[in-house]
Amino acid sequence: MNQTVRARAIFQELEAILELRWVGGAAGVDRVLWSPVEAGAPFFGRLNWIQPPRLQILGPEESIFLDQLEPAIGNALVHALLEPTAGAVLVCGDPGQAEALREVADATGTPLWFTPVTPAVVLEQLNRYRHSLDASTVIHGELLEVFGMGVLITGGSGIGKSELALELISRGHRLIADDTPSLTRVAPNVLEGTCPPTLIDLLEVRGLGILNIRRMFGDSAIKRNKRVRLIVHLVKLEEILPPAESRLQGLRDTRVILGISVPTITLPIAPGRNLAVLVECAVRDHILRLSGYRAEEDLMARMEKAMARAASCE
Repeated sequence: MNQTVRARAIFQELEAILELRWVGGAAGVDRVLWSPVEAGAPFFGRLNWIQPPRLQILGPEESIFLDQLEPAIGNALVHALLEPTAGAVLVCGDPGQAEALREVADATGTPLWFTPVTPAVVLEQLNRYRHSLDASTVIHGELLEVFGMGVLITGGSGIGKSELALELISRGHRLIADDTPSLTRVAPNVLEGTCPPTLIDLLEVRGLGILNIRRMFGDSAIKRNKRVRLIVHLVKLEEILPPAESRLQGLRDTRVILGISVPTITLPIAPGRNLAVLVECAVRDHILRLSGYRAEEDLMARMEKAMARAASCE
C-alpha cells in the first residue's frame, strides 16, 4: 500500500457494499487509518487491545464478551477502545451495541460505524479494498485516448499538459482524466486508467478555468477508462541534453508504475513546436513498433545496402 488512507475514504468506498452507517465520532472523518510510515501496523482486524489494528471490527462474540464484564471493567475497556489515539470501530450485526458506544465515540472523535453484515463478509471486503490500494496509484498528468491507445501525458506544473489535452480533444481524440488519473493494475501486465468521480468530464485550463468537455464536445469526447500503453513526458528543451543517438530513435525509455513497465517518450517542447501533431505521430510510430517496424532500423538497412553497392562498384 503506497498511500495514506483516511476514515472518510474507507467509509465512502464500502458504504454501499456493507450497508455502512456512521453512528458516532463524526469529528474523526479525516482521521488517518493507515499511513505508509506505519507499514508494520495492522490496517484492520478483530477486536484487539494488545496490538490494536487501526480499524477494529466488533462482532457478536466481542459484544457478548463486553456484556459479561463488570460495568467498571467494561467501561474502562470501551474507553481504551475509543480513545483519541485509536483508529475507528466497526460494529457488525448489533445496532444496540453501536448505540451504546456512540457517546464515547462522540466524545473522543473516534469514527464509529455499523453494518448489518457478518464479520466474515466485512473482512473479505476489507481484504479486497486493501488489495485495490496495493494495486492502485494516482499520477499527476493527463490521460487520453489517442488513435485508440491510452496515452498518459506527464510533465512539470505549468508546462502545458492541459492545453495539449484540449488541442488533442479538439482534433477528435478523447479525454479520460485530467490532472489526477487513477491507475490500477488489473492484470499482471495491464495498467488501467480511470478518472476520479468528482473530476469526470472536467478539464482545467489556465486562463479559462474549469471546462466541461462532454458539454462542449459531446459524449464522444469522453472515455470512461483505458489501458495505459504509452507515456509522453513533456520537458523544456533547455532542461535536457539529448544524447547523439536520440536523432535516430528519439528519447525513449520505460517507466515502472505498480510493477508494470510502460514505454515512455520524452518530448522536448519549444516555441513553435506543434505538440498535438508530435503526440499523434508518437502514437502512430509506437503502434508501428508494436507490429515490429522501426524506422531507424529501416534507415540503417538502407544505408548498409547503399554502402554495399558502392563498395561493389569500386
